Formats: sequence, structure tokens, C-alpha cells
Amino acid sequence: MEILGIGLYSSNEPTLNFETLTNQSYPGVLEIIFYMGFLFTFAVKLPIIPLHTWLPDTHGEAHYSTCMLLAGILLKMGAYGLVRINMELLPHAHSIFFPWLMLLGSIQIIYAASTSLGQRNLKKRIAYSSVSHMGFIIIGIGSISDTGLNGAILQIISHGFIGAALFFLAGTGYDRLRLLYLDQMGGMAILMPKIFTVFSILSMASLALPGMSGFVAELMIFFGILTSQKYLLMTKILIIFLNTIGIILTPIYSLSMLRQMFYGYKLFNTPNSYFFYSGPRELFISISILIPVIGIGIYPDFIFSFSVDKVEAILSNFF
Repeated sequence: MEILGIGLYSSNEPTLNFETLTNQSYPGVLEIIFYMGFLFTFAVKLPIIPLHTWLPDTHGEAHYSTCMLLAGILLKMGAYGLVRINMELLPHAHSIFFPWLMLLGSIQIIYAASTSLGQRNLKKRIAYSSVSHMGFIIIGIGSISDTGLNGAILQIISHGFIGAALFFLAGTGYDRLRLLYLDQMGGMAILMPKIFTVFSILSMASLALPGMSGFVAELMIFFGILTSQKYLLMTKILIIFLNTIGIILTPIYSLSMLRQMFYGYKLFNTPNSYFFYSGPRELFISISILIPVIGIGIYPDFIFSFSVDKVEAILSNFF
């Protein structure tokens, strides 16, 4: 309905051309209605709490190839929609709602990170970590600064690689062990040393280890908060404090997951252990995803070369 409303509101003829719609203005109440409709839609897709509950159950039951598509592509469409439609086409309404997005993003990081720690199901733990990382994207969008929005875009790309790779490796382990609950695992590093190595590296990338793409993205989002002209100093300090709690919780659930899966000797005496070694297909896919994560972490300007001009054009509507 919102798409039809925007397309049909044009004074000359109905259109969905973005260049035309970017210069279109709407009455205040109508723009807020359009904004809230799109926000609700993208909040389910992204997902934003409390509309996130479908995601962990879906990841917990779906095949890992489906989980890769969800984490790597489909969730990011919600974030893209917020930037491309809510921010670019409806800037006046976004000027009203962006502080609430910032608050929601901060709550989401802490809530999802805390909930992830309590999950026994491996895929649900990774799913809640994805929800937590989506909170950084929401904060970058709500910062109304070029640094923060560029960081949010980088986080969209970064987590697309990292989330998809973690679900792929989780599925690779399930294909061999037929185990999905962390308290049933242990000692997998002995049986699958190559998968253990790649999984560990990607888990470090997920917790934003320096040199990885996630570190650059989250650092830029923090700088975006500090440099934003839309918030008072005490508000910035409070937001950074809340986000720091989430950053502290991230390595707790991530390292705990590694410990439960790979360390110890629970599966050491499993028969036919030769079967557990990873094959060339798994290694090829894992390394193909890992290379961009490290490459972006070392040289993020490659991504920014595509986004900087567009970000400046979007933010020019707010100043």
C-alpha cells in the first residue's frame, strides 16, 4: 500500500522512478504514515525487536543453505530498504524517528547478545548473534552522519559474509556429526581441525577482531555517533556505554560457543573419525568467504569508494 501511495502521489503521472521520487515532497502526516508502513515492513525483515522472533526459529529448523541465504542476503534487504527508502525518500519523517531507531538499536545489541548466550541450539545461537549485529546497522542509520551511515553499509556487507560462513560451517559439522546442541558436542577440533581453524577465524571476525571487516564497520559506527550533530554529548556517551556492554557480551557467547564445540574430548573416541575431515569443497567455500572478510578489514576504502558519494547525497536532505 505504501509503494502504491508513493507511486500514485506524483502530481504528473504515477511513477516508481527513484530519481523522480527523491525530489518528491509529501504532506507531513502522509509522509509519517508512509514511513511507519515501510519501517514496520523492514523491521520484520531486518529484524528489529520485538519483531525478530521468527528468525531464530527459522534458522533453528531450516537447512543450512537456507540459513546462509537468510543471513547473507535476505536480512540485509531490510537494512537496504531503511537506507534507500526511509532515509532517502522520506527524510522529514526520518528526522522524527531516528532517535527511536538509535534507542532500539542499542537495546537490540544487548538483548540479543544476552539471549544468544543462553541458546543450546548452535544455529539459534548464531541467529541471535545476527540479531545483535543488526543493532549496529540500526544505530549507524540512526546516527545521521556520513561516518555512521558508511559504517552501517559496511556492516551490512561484512555480516553478510560472516553470518553466511558461520551457518555454512555449522551445517558442515551437522552433516558429519548429526548433532545440533552445544552441550552434546566437544572435541570437534581433534576430528575436524581444518573446519575448527576456519570457524575460529570467522568467530573472531564476528566479535570484531582488528584486521577483520566487522572491526572497521563497528568502529566507524562508533565514530559516527561521536561526530553526529543530532545528539547532545551526554546522549552520545549513554549510547556508546550501552553499545560497549553489547561488545563485551559478544566475545562471551562467541568464545563459549567455540569452547563447547571444539575443545574437550567428548567426541574423541567416535568411530570412523576419518570421515570427519573436511573436503576440498568445504574448504574452498569457507576460504572464498573468508578472503573478503580479511580483505575488507585491511582495505575498507574499496567499499567506501562505492558508497561515499551516495551517502553524502542522502544526508544532504538532513542538513
